[in-house]
Amino acid sequence: MAVTAPKPPVAQIVPHTEARHGAEVTDNYYWLREKPNPKVAAYLNAENAYTEAMTAPLKPFEDALYREMLGHIKQTDLSVPVRRGSWLYYTRTQEGKQYPIYCRRKSESASEEIVLDQNELSVGQKFTAITPPVPSDDQNLIAYTVDHVGYRQYRLGVKDLRTGKLLPDTAERVTSLAWAADNRTLFYVTEDPVNKRSNKLWRHALGGGAPELLYEEKDEQYVIDISKTRDLKYLVLNIESSDTTEGRYLRADRPRDSFRVLLPREKKHRYYIDHREGLFYIRTDKNALNFRIVTAPEQDPSPQHWTDFVPARADARISDIALFRGFAVVTDKSQALDHLRVYDFPAKRWSEIAFPEPVYSAAPDENPDFEAATFRYTYLSFITPKTVYDYDPRTKTSKLLKRQEVPGYDPSRYVSERLWATARDGTKVPVSIVYPRSFRRDGRSPLFLYAYGSYGIGTPPAFSPTRLALLDRGMACAIAHIRGGDEMGEAWRRDGMLMKKKNTFFDFIDSAEYLMDRKWTSKDKLLIEGGSAGGLLMGAVVNMRPDLFRAVHMGVPFVDVMNDMMDPSLPLTTEEYLEWGNPNEKAAYDYMLSYSPYDNLHKGAFPSILVTESFNDSQVFYWEAAKYVARLRTLKTDGNPLLLRMKMEPAGHGGASGRYDKLRDTAFEYAWLMSQVGITH
Repeated sequence: MAVTAPKPPVAQIVPHTEARHGAEVTDNYYWLREKPNPKVAAYLNAENAYTEAMTAPLKPFEDALYREMLGHIKQTDLSVPVRRGSWLYYTRTQEGKQYPIYCRRKSESASEEIVLDQNELSVGQKFTAITPPVPSDDQNLIAYTVDHVGYRQYRLGVKDLRTGKLLPDTAERVTSLAWAADNRTLFYVTEDPVNKRSNKLWRHALGGGAPELLYEEKDEQYVIDISKTRDLKYLVLNIESSDTTEGRYLRADRPRDSFRVLLPREKKHRYYIDHREGLFYIRTDKNALNFRIVTAPEQDPSPQHWTDFVPARADARISDIALFRGFAVVTDKSQALDHLRVYDFPAKRWSEIAFPEPVYSAAPDENPDFEAATFRYTYLSFITPKTVYDYDPRTKTSKLLKRQEVPGYDPSRYVSERLWATARDGTKVPVSIVYPRSFRRDGRSPLFLYAYGSYGIGTPPAFSPTRLALLDRGMACAIAHIRGGDEMGEAWRRDGMLMKKKNTFFDFIDSAEYLMDRKWTSKDKLLIEGGSAGGLLMGAVVNMRPDLFRAVHMGVPFVDVMNDMMDPSLPLTTEEYLEWGNPNEKAAYDYMLSYSPYDNLHKGAFPSILVTESFNDSQVFYWEAAKYVARLRTLKTDGNPLLLRMKMEPAGHGGASGRYDKLRDTAFEYAWLMSQVGITH
């Protein structure tokens, strides 16, 4: 007997009309925003059931991939200890447990003390995300936050490490925190309950009654956060929009004083504060597109007293400075590669940490000790697993501390390269690629292409144990470092935002065609993936060139651009006008409308599409994915699968919180993607 194929759900059409810039706009699936409406959950459950039925034949492959990927992970492991005061702090994982355990000990040979066990916090919960615990200066207390829903709605917890007891001091919706030097005053930032904008700074003395509101940011394009300088001398309140910042500072040993403004906000001036030996170090883009670093005296840090410490460079964007008693480390990026430059204060000389591979990623690791004689950093690449080193500025040498153990992995079997695709406007776009040595460049091999390209966030060519599942089946894996990120400097970011956003999409399409022209793959073998703003990228390029890709995975995709950006009550809306544009302005509205994936769906053939999302996602709401799939079902004319997998249980923008749960999700996604190019075992 013939087996009847599952039929996809059909979402109810309920026209919703709004007037925008003199025109009427109708959205037939606006009703899917009604989260309490039982019809919404019913529709999403029907989509999940359809996806499960359509992918049921892949379940053995998915299970095999999960076991294979799990086999490449050392489940019981230990991080490299980090010194804070007289204690060594570290995390460890234990086979069978979803979450890390935060620990400390007085010395390498001393007995262990558990600081916080995330597994215990997760008992009875389906989702548990925490921010790493922040110790007080005397190391007797920790403050941390925990979310059990996935909505990034964190609750403050304070624990006395001497007694192991939780203190009654708590707060809701905490987004950042820092201790004063008295070890009893806690400063923390909370978010608005509706739009989730971090906007209020509080001061709270433990056991001292109600917290005191110190500052509220009224401008909806700005968010705030609180931190502490590494030398523990100052608390820093950073007030930031996409193109403007304001920094305020307070002596950590004078927690009852008022914060002082270092420099009042000036439109399109971004600066960030740190401190060492009586000087403020300020990373600023004033007259410096790619930032420079200046010093200023504590007594008067105004610009007339600024002295260049690290001048601006046209070919490298300065992204950070780490200050210690004896040295400083500047992180910058050029040609889509990270660089770590070290200044030895006593010797008054610079050195640069050398890296051995043509494609890699390097970044500061945990370095909380201001008095440290060495600098800890992390190095990894497509081929080299995460490796932790200590660099000695005096000898200019690095000491290997730990390399991630990957059972069953042989790095000699793989090759990585840096390619340069030419975009349609002549711009050279870096593409990082890794492939097995057995890979054949004959135009018939499958290739997995990933990109993000927003918010000035670059995508590092990092090692991934799960990626081995693709490579070991003959695939190449590539990252297109498209405009909108920071890989090629600040201009690279600006050329992929606002009224230049389409460069991001063109760069991706042109990178894909470059790979095909060079016989790395072909249209029927090209798999693409992007998440969040990278999901918008996926939706846009699929609309523009549906013929170019075999299959697409859109993770937590920002695809309903116009409806969401027109609603200022939603999280990440008004504060993101400076990234995408303000749709209340006609020119910006028209430009955004011209690429919004949901609004530009059209009748025709599309590649195979898998959309994954979480019902409790607070950054990209569930309805974006749901509406996109519902509308596309009415327009696509092909027989390719269109699947929606919605996590109805507690989960967040990053999906599940537990490491085994995340791995199962990856196994499902990879099994589906590979099946689209004929790989099923």
